[in-house]
Amino acid sequence: MTIEIKAPTFPESVADGTVATWHKQPGEAVNRDELIVDIETDKVVLEIVAPSDGVISEIIKGEGELVLSDEIIGMFAAGEGSVGAAEPAVETQTSASKDVDEVKLSPAARKMAAESSVDVTTVVASGKGGLITKEDIVEHIRKKDAAPVAPTVAKAEVQPVIQAAPGEKIEKRVPMTRMRKRIAERLLGATQETAMLTTFNEVDMGPVMALRKQYKDLFEKTHDGIRLGFMGFFVKAACEALKRFPSVNASIDGDEIVYHGYEDIGVAVSSDKGLVVPVLRDADNMSLATVEDTIRDYGMRARDGKLTIEEMQGGTFTITNGGVFGSLLSTPILNPPQAAILGMHKIQDRPMAVAGKVEILPMMYLALSYDHRLIDGKEAVQFLVTIKDLLEDPARILLEI
Repeated sequence: MTIEIKAPTFPESVADGTVATWHKQPGEAVNRDELIVDIETDKVVLEIVAPSDGVISEIIKGEGELVLSDEIIGMFAAGEGSVGAAEPAVETQTSASKDVDEVKLSPAARKMAAESSVDVTTVVASGKGGLITKEDIVEHIRKKDAAPVAPTVAKAEVQPVIQAAPGEKIEKRVPMTRMRKRIAERLLGATQETAMLTTFNEVDMGPVMALRKQYKDLFEKTHDGIRLGFMGFFVKAACEALKRFPSVNASIDGDEIVYHGYEDIGVAVSSDKGLVVPVLRDADNMSLATVEDTIRDYGMRARDGKLTIEEMQGGTFTITNGGVFGSLLSTPILNPPQAAILGMHKIQDRPMAVAGKVEILPMMYLALSYDHRLIDGKEAVQFLVTIKDLLEDPARILLEI
């Protein structure tokens, strides 16, 4: 049976895509759900998998060619070329299903495994009689998160190295990916189409660090292994500050100013394919644990190229953290049509004057880039001072004062 291989259905905001990589060639055997081709759009890379066991019979759209939504890009012959491999696959699947049925889980572990898409047959049980507990699931996820570090290093080691003889100059040209082109266009547009200005301040991170140190273990135990980081405090502080300064949370649409009555916070995440900005919807209604868990999930899926276009659309304000890479100070570029972006940086011990005495404090520079067409300098400075005050006295975030 011949099956058409079609491009995915693109959202309205995506006009077309580009065939990035064919992982299988005509006549090559493919197993069900095996990756066969990547389609790259302006925002994400979409994966197309085999509908069943079979072979690729024809490639209609080659690598680098443009494709439209639901356009036929190839043909697939189901049940051909991999008959021998199909039988063991069915046997393995039956065996796995049997193992899943035999696995014993506590109710909390079952719920967490379902939410995190954990294969329970690979989890080591520590409970009585082989019972898998919630702590076993948490430990399994932790080890799984740490595991991808090795492949990343290995990938870097196999990158092609250009070696030149003494006196010889060698250059290598590679085509810019569609996503990188789009990022370049948006960043260039932000500098050309907005009156972008940046204001700076600094914040004593000591109170937040002390709070984190005091409750870190209890927080992680209470919230099923979710770690307490710094980003959650910045997101909650930004939500409170945005309420006080609505223009920072607004955007320009033609000759109109659009004021948003909600806080959808974008969090800039770096991936191998470029910078992406997934959005925390209604961040003000999220708990600190939910914010931290969602950001962690976004980071993992950005690394694996699993973020969806819908998760990166919209947003009323963005936070970017260059401090994780060691940046001490920077001027972040706006993420249009948003009017402002907050830049976090490296925490560094510095001598500060406190009540007439010199003390060593963990300080962080903050940068707020904003569109001066919409936000006056006074509002931008006061907004950043509000962020500073909330972080230096975290109780204010809870009390909304």
